[in-house]
Amino acid sequence: MKTRSSWWQILPYLWPQWPLLVKGFICILGFVLVTLCLPFLAGQVSLYMGQGKVEQVAYWLGLGTLAFFLRGIFQYGQNIFMINASLEMVLNVRNAVYAHLHRLGLDYFETTKTGDLTYRLTEDIDKVGEVVDKLSHQFVSNALQLIVIPAYMFYLNWQLTIASLILAPLMATLVSQFGEKLLILSRRSQNQISNLSALLTEIFSGIRVVKAFAAQDYEVKRFNQEAKQNRNARYRAEKLKATQYPVVGFLEAISIMSLFLIGGWQISQGNLRSEEFVSYLAAVAILLHPIDLMTSNYNEFKQAEASVDRIFELMAEQPTVIEKDNALTLPHVTGKVEYSQVSFAYKPDQPVLRNLSLLAEPGQIIALVGSSGAGKTTLVNLLPRFYDPQDGEILIDGIDIKDVSLTSLRRQIGIVPQETTLFSGTIAQNIAYGQEELDYPAIEKAAKIANAHSFIMGFSQGYHTWVGERGVNLSGGQKQRIAIARAVLLNPRIMILDEATSALDSESEALVQEALERVMENRTVFVIAHRLSTVRRADCILVLEKGQVVESGTHHELLEKEGRYAQFYKQQYTKGSEEF
Repeated sequence: MKTRSSWWQILPYLWPQWPLLVKGFICILGFVLVTLCLPFLAGQVSLYMGQGKVEQVAYWLGLGTLAFFLRGIFQYGQNIFMINASLEMVLNVRNAVYAHLHRLGLDYFETTKTGDLTYRLTEDIDKVGEVVDKLSHQFVSNALQLIVIPAYMFYLNWQLTIASLILAPLMATLVSQFGEKLLILSRRSQNQISNLSALLTEIFSGIRVVKAFAAQDYEVKRFNQEAKQNRNARYRAEKLKATQYPVVGFLEAISIMSLFLIGGWQISQGNLRSEEFVSYLAAVAILLHPIDLMTSNYNEFKQAEASVDRIFELMAEQPTVIEKDNALTLPHVTGKVEYSQVSFAYKPDQPVLRNLSLLAEPGQIIALVGSSGAGKTTLVNLLPRFYDPQDGEILIDGIDIKDVSLTSLRRQIGIVPQETTLFSGTIAQNIAYGQEELDYPAIEKAAKIANAHSFIMGFSQGYHTWVGERGVNLSGGQKQRIAIARAVLLNPRIMILDEATSALDSESEALVQEALERVMENRTVFVIAHRLSTVRRADCILVLEKGQVVESGTHHELLEKEGRYAQFYKQQYTKGSEEF
């Protein structure tokens, strides 16, 4: 059960803006002091109006006009300083959360909805910023007015003030109770909105599959159900707010009617002058606005508390792959890789790798063969520390990869995945992904090695050609060759090729395969491949089953053993295919 508000966690991000907050607070004080003058000015105007002294009326009206002018200046100041501070806070929180997410491991993103993360980074943080802005000037200003104006009212007539404020504790209790219920409903509403956002991200990312399976009606129904749940959650929250306002308003009305009744009696008894009563009424009228705003602000505060909780839930997530504080920078390596008694499981009771050991000498090509789920991809994912094994160690040139920084480790490992991910930007930016300075000669050289230069120059803008989201304006073979160029540009000593040609047509495959042959020269390469042409030339083939190496050797050695590899080979050979 949560005992402490998450709002306290916002303060470290807001405190650096203290110069803006101080300026805003000075403007708030000016605003409140000028506001306090208005009831007195109203009383003076009513006094001289009753006496028919036009010049005095004009004089006090002139002072009132000046007061409103100064009040507007102070209001502008408090607004502009506080919104600046809150926007800086939002920027700091958003940057901190985004940076923290990048420190989390792949396991977190594999189980988290992308749409939900997007919503938390955008809408939730913006909502918190809006409330902090309102709290920083409206709440402080209103709170001060609720102190100084009742004090002025008490000065004018304490009996009248006590009577008019007698319902205040009841109003405060009701507002608090409404706020707590609103917090619960807002959390549900925010979760429903996140689910809706996650569904949209999922569907739009897979729109080709939706259309290919004619599943539009099915997805529309799914969306309608989520949208209806979102609507119902929002309705319950808004219904509660709609109930609160007339209840509080009714109590305000009772207070005002009691005020007129008691005020009339006080005047009749000679305890209160008419101009004082007018001044008192003006103070009450001014007081109603901050009361309404405080009620509204409190509701928004409780609604945004749900967003604060969701934001700092992300910040509370801890990475499973942790870089040591005194991590070394991995020096330029020769490419010797050793797995020693490595065991790994995504779930404690479901091991994927079991006491696996292997040794890859510099420049060797290691091919990984096995049925789906044997642990091939998991094995290579441990090398750049996408995950850490539960047991055993992985060494590069005799150095434990847990002892070096993640950046220096991953900069020396090139990866060409089965499914290429490209980002919005130019072709050159995609090849040099992650590098702020673009070295075009190096980019072009990498593209030539990857057999990509010719098709890139076929575009009217060459390397400056814009690549759309996910590279949808490029063919599969073209995207794969850009991915190879991206890996080559790092000039890594170690390469991981994860079924890099499995999804290509024969023409594209030939170009990609030729590029891969160049890439593998003088590098330590781990290949997850179904193509016999790649496997045959490997220095060592490892056959994996249930997370263990059951066979190892060259292509010819394994055929002679007539074991599991030979079975794979015969099955594919009899089908007339060169795929495992």
